[in-house]
Amino acid sequence: MTPARTTARIEDPALLTGRGRFLDDLDPLPGTLTAAVVRSPHPHARIRGVDLSRARSHPGVAAVIGPDEVLRELNPFPLSLKAPMPYYPTATDRVRFVGEPVAVVVAADRYAAEDAAELVTVDYEPLPPVVDIDAALRPDAPLLHDTADSNVATDRTFNFGPVDELFAAADHVVRGEYLFPRYSSTPMECYSVIADWQDEVDGPAISVWANFHGPFSMVPVIAGALGVPTSRVRLMVPADIGGSFGIKAGIYPYVVLMALASKHAGRPVRWTEDRSEHLLASSAGSDRAMRFEAAVTADGKVQALRADLIDNVGAYLRPPEPSTLYRCFGNITGAYDIQAVQIRSRAVVTNKTPTGLNRGFGGQQLYFGLERLMDKIAATCGIDVAEIRQRNFVQADAFPYRTATGGIYDSGDYQQALALALKNADYPALRQRQREARERGEYFGIGLATIVDPSATNIGYVGLATPADKRPPGRGKSGSTEHVRISVDVNGIVSVLLGTVPQGQGHATVAQQVVADRLGLPLEKVRPVVEMDTATTPWTISSGSYSSRFAPLLTSALVEACDRLARTLRTVAGSMLGVDPEELELADGRIRHREDHSKAVEFRHAAGMVHWDPGSLPDGTSARLYEEAAFTPPQAKAPTRNDQINSSLCYGFVAELVVCRINPQTYELNLELVSTVHDAGTILNPVLLEGQVHGALAHAIGGAMYEEMRYSDNGQPTSATFMDYLCPTTAEVGYELRSDHLETPSPLTHLGAKGCGEGSCMSLPVAIANAVADALEPSGVDITSLPIHGDVIHRLLTAATTETAVPEGTEGEN
Repeated sequence: MTPARTTARIEDPALLTGRGRFLDDLDPLPGTLTAAVVRSPHPHARIRGVDLSRARSHPGVAAVIGPDEVLRELNPFPLSLKAPMPYYPTATDRVRFVGEPVAVVVAADRYAAEDAAELVTVDYEPLPPVVDIDAALRPDAPLLHDTADSNVATDRTFNFGPVDELFAAADHVVRGEYLFPRYSSTPMECYSVIADWQDEVDGPAISVWANFHGPFSMVPVIAGALGVPTSRVRLMVPADIGGSFGIKAGIYPYVVLMALASKHAGRPVRWTEDRSEHLLASSAGSDRAMRFEAAVTADGKVQALRADLIDNVGAYLRPPEPSTLYRCFGNITGAYDIQAVQIRSRAVVTNKTPTGLNRGFGGQQLYFGLERLMDKIAATCGIDVAEIRQRNFVQADAFPYRTATGGIYDSGDYQQALALALKNADYPALRQRQREARERGEYFGIGLATIVDPSATNIGYVGLATPADKRPPGRGKSGSTEHVRISVDVNGIVSVLLGTVPQGQGHATVAQQVVADRLGLPLEKVRPVVEMDTATTPWTISSGSYSSRFAPLLTSALVEACDRLARTLRTVAGSMLGVDPEELELADGRIRHREDHSKAVEFRHAAGMVHWDPGSLPDGTSARLYEEAAFTPPQAKAPTRNDQINSSLCYGFVAELVVCRINPQTYELNLELVSTVHDAGTILNPVLLEGQVHGALAHAIGGAMYEEMRYSDNGQPTSATFMDYLCPTTAEVGYELRSDHLETPSPLTHLGAKGCGEGSCMSLPVAIANAVADALEPSGVDITSLPIHGDVIHRLLTAATTETAVPEGTEGEN
């Protein structure tokens, strides 16, 4: 096991000195033209005609494409499940959200392209929009897709265990209905694509540069839309992509669109999204309506759980959706020992931007409902919110623990982690402070959240959206595979080629550290390379930077590749020293005898022998100093016929405590303290791990208190600029943070590491909600939705006061 090391990020010097390699800085193909996208101003309208002639005749314009070209030359995107809701990179028959692409103008520069875009004339016939989930489910709701019977894209119900019997026998049935908002990420660099279509003798070849972070399951989706084999699509990603947090997985429709534009222009085409376009039409996390019910004993033990989850996926079921519904399927009971579960999972289409991945996707939504419900159970049973969780936790001696839905929790000690978070915050003293504050008429709240943090996603969970009897035998989908290639040059320098497409997490730093430790080398002798080229970099369908995959998967692949190289080098060194290779170790830049360190050769000399003198190698020794490893854990399998799945390989844990105050005059919400404890298995780099925690907390504060993609009732976005879409700054994250860690190494990964970068994005929003609900509890206010800010608090308190002021028996009187 590699011990934790604090090493400086090797990615930072270039970024701090302005030498970052972002796509908008690069010009891989001289003579590239520039594209502008014509977008719909309507949330829902039939396209009666598109006139491109004036734009095509504008000076400097090389090509203009619209719905006719898209329908004629592209296939609809292959969807994650069979749904009669075809999706193309532009509108074809009608527009279904404000900002949907309708046409693309390609010109010599952005100015000419933008000017010509204004000359595109579209004849729209406005149609009634449907914006929210309830409206979309009504029998008389406007249909977004004429080919479908309703706006429900998928509807599945799952049953595990004797749910009905346990509810019938329960001492308490506790219910809650909750709404989670649609919010996004704000990467420093928005979407950027350069596409080059080349007609070759054996067919088209499409080369694309994009600041895409994966998952690379989108590459077959791209190829399917273009009607070419995946081998004809070459996707390249620079070392720096300016952040993503999941949002850039939704770039692929623009990859296809710019490839088609390049075909028509006969030249490479560049498109760079501006901030308004990004907020208007890129991607967002799903907003969810959910209902939870728990069957509870008198002493507060949850016996069974019912969950009704409805995701608003926007105008199209855009792949990889409905992934948000199923990503946390294996851990849908969270940290609690609940062996009977019923789940209904639905996705509805509305006249909003299509959804996709957003940091912690699936977990943010799930835990907002589940952890609010746990507080409600505590209140119902008259038990402290910390104690109710301790009573229901999976016990430390129960690991590996199988959930009712098929998840296999690999390791953990939830009781100890929560106890540590409470101790670090001095929980008894906080409760005393709260009692004193309430006596003074102040709003002072304490909120908890305890969540299981899934990492190393098994992409097979998407198969759950299709009933088992309709999943073709032998064509299942599964996997948490990651690839890596390591080579040693003639001077003994080790190059490491990664396929994880980092977005700022420090993958190169950790990879360098792991390889150096494994091969006994100084850090400067290891050179990690993080640029992705699907023609040369090892990758697989599940590759990418998402779902906290790097620490558990990529480092495990690194270990396997390093160990294979080490075997070869020990064999070579054993021949040079005349000793048994099994008696040798790699340390301090040498290959030496474990007991007699005087018997040693330099690492570079052994490597040099393979390169320069392969004829002297022992019989059966390959003159090869590169290894490619694919770590494929056997625990990641396709869904069973009874719809169980281990939806992630590893399951960490987060215990979070929040202390908040609400100003009684202005209703301003202030966070005073966050006490957080993360169990991410073996800690590989403490500084980077702590950075992930800080970043996730800031991101979560945005979704909990500031960020929301709002729409008016007529489908117009009302938060499409930073004037209206508020992101937290350093001023908003000025709370006292007490961060701590517990290590229960995973037995399933070679270094015992699990993921950590998403955990607080899942736990902090509901911890804040629980704290606010606790602060407002004396006023009879419940918190059932996010975001929470002064205006929301004022509205809730006003409503509670009004309801209290109405005499009993007079409701509804004028």
